[in-house]
Amino acid sequence: QVQLAESGGGLVQAGGSLRLSCVGSGRSFTIYTMGWFRQAPGKEREFVAAISTYGRTTNYADSVKGRFTISRDNAKNTVYVQMNTLKPEDTAIYYCAASSSLVSMSGYGYSYWGQGTQVTVSS
Repeated sequence: QVQLAESGGGLVQAGGSLRLSCVGSGRSFTIYTMGWFRQAPGKEREFVAAISTYGRTTNYADSVKGRFTISRDNAKNTVYVQMNTLKPEDTAIYYCAASSSLVSMSGYGYSYWGQGTQVTVSS
């Protein structure tokens, strides 16, 4: 299995940027598709973005497409999400997750989760 730890959350004004990081430890990082998810107060957790094992393929939720960029550095066992042009509706706890499922690029089959990092966007 893999242990995940997110960092980089915080408070930012609308229109601003943040970069979240997620470091993995334990089993080989490169065997996993990595994803970012978020959960806003009173809402279900939703898929944000995913990146394939060696970073060749990415997928994004429509709500973040063109504003967020997912990337990974396997030498550092780290996955990132660069979030630009943030909106108040992006406010949520952001989680990274790891999956070896065939449907992971669509946001399903994630088995390992971090504890989350809070992102708050003020208007």
